[in-house]
Amino acid sequence: MIISSVTVFSLKPQQPMIEEEAFITQLKADLYYAQNYAISHQHEVSVVFMPSQFKYYMYLRTDIPPFIVRNYSTNIYVKEGSLTFYFKFLIDGNVNKFGTLLIQTKRKDYRLTVLIGKGRFYVAEQ
Repeated sequence: MIISSVTVFSLKPQQPMIEEEAFITQLKADLYYAQNYAISHQHEVSVVFMPSQFKYYMYLRTDIPPFIVRNYSTNIYVKEGSLTFYFKFLIDGNVNKFGTLLIQTKRKDYRLTVLIGKGRFYVAEQ
């Protein structure tokens, strides 16, 4: 006699973790891309967060559509720290502003830090 069993599990408890990890990974990739684009095309790239609409975007000029637009989960909250919701990558890869943005999720808090100088940035768990 063969006994078989089926294990049923739900990914619902994992959803917040997956959403926040995907958001952090995508945000870092988009920021690297914007910085690289600014250097390689010799154009300033503006980065704008719109937390009330749960999205961020990156554009070259206001008269043309953004080249990156990302919507993110309503479970993720981006708040100003010492960095505003708007900054630019300059043509040499540096940023015009530096500081931190706070990212809050249901599980953890993160800090996006943009450093003065070479335009380096990182996201760290708080």
